Amino acid sequence: MEIINLILSMLLHPSIFVPLIFPGLITILIVIILLIWAERKIAAKIQMRIGPLYVTRRLGGILQLLADLLRYMFAELIISKESDKLMFIASPIIALTVTLLPLAVIPAGSLLGIELVALKTSIGLLAALTLSSLTPIFIIVMGWASNNKFALIGSLREGYLMISYEVPMYLSALSVAILHGSLDIVNIVNNQQRIWTALINPFAAFSFFTSMIMSTSRFPFEITESDSELVAGPYTEYSSILYGLVMGVPYMRLYVFTLLFVNLFLGGWYPAINGFSSIILILKVLVILLFSVFLRSVYPRYRLDQAIRIGWHSLFVLSLISIILSLLIIGCGGISGC
Repeated sequence: MEIINLILSMLLHPSIFVPLIFPGLITILIVIILLIWAERKIAAKIQMRIGPLYVTRRLGGILQLLADLLRYMFAELIISKESDKLMFIASPIIALTVTLLPLAVIPAGSLLGIELVALKTSIGLLAALTLSSLTPIFIIVMGWASNNKFALIGSLREGYLMISYEVPMYLSALSVAILHGSLDIVNIVNNQQRIWTALINPFAAFSFFTSMIMSTSRFPFEITESDSELVAGPYTEYSSILYGLVMGVPYMRLYVFTLLFVNLFLGGWYPAINGFSSIILILKVLVILLFSVFLRSVYPRYRLDQAIRIGWHSLFVLSLISIILSLLIIGCGGISGC
């Protein structure tokens, strides 16, 4: 009995529970399965795709995702002779790992009295953004290690886009930190009990959200993969379980950024339910995720030059305006003063 209690106490400790169960790996896998299923169903309805007969018709074909997973797991892994084999295999695994790292510093409310943040720090926002910036590096490495011209072009596109979306995203996050006078995400969420940041500074919210969509290759910014002209971009040479990993990375990044977006702009876990504030948080995250995949059905893909122009000519300007607005609000006495 003591051993069972010891195991339970270890599993329920935030340093293990958060990265492994919620909002970590297990929750991410469930959300990704539901998100891909919803994306397929939404696109099929809006774009009138008849398509093939699907698995488990009465369940809406959701088990098709599990069938796809099994196919990836047992398909033959093909590695090109010309590729850098070590980096070819290691880069998807490292990319998947670093994508999950920001969850260690992003709080997720509380559940059954457990405060869901693995690593408490007063610079959580800065740490989350820094850790999230590591993934694109390994996407570029995937294209280089593949030694394939289509993969290399896709990775170069990721490099161009990374510069154009990260600057507006960080400036928008900076405007939030200025507005609330803190880099601690918990403090930022607590300051939104009466009014959300998105209502106070909509320029920052719009700039951050659009940069988030661009950074996760969601439509209309699905430019890195761009299957109509690049096959699959940096992932062209990947197959089997490695292909499953690299295709899961953008969805994981979308989940992590959405979690951060909800905390910064949509009040996080407020209005909180005693002991179950995490439920409010995950419901907000699911709504934003569904809206993000809905964009696939109604927008065509931008060209690379158009996306970069949007990043520098529009989002960058909006992010600067958001900083000026935050400074003006602070100058006239803060949120309560204005």
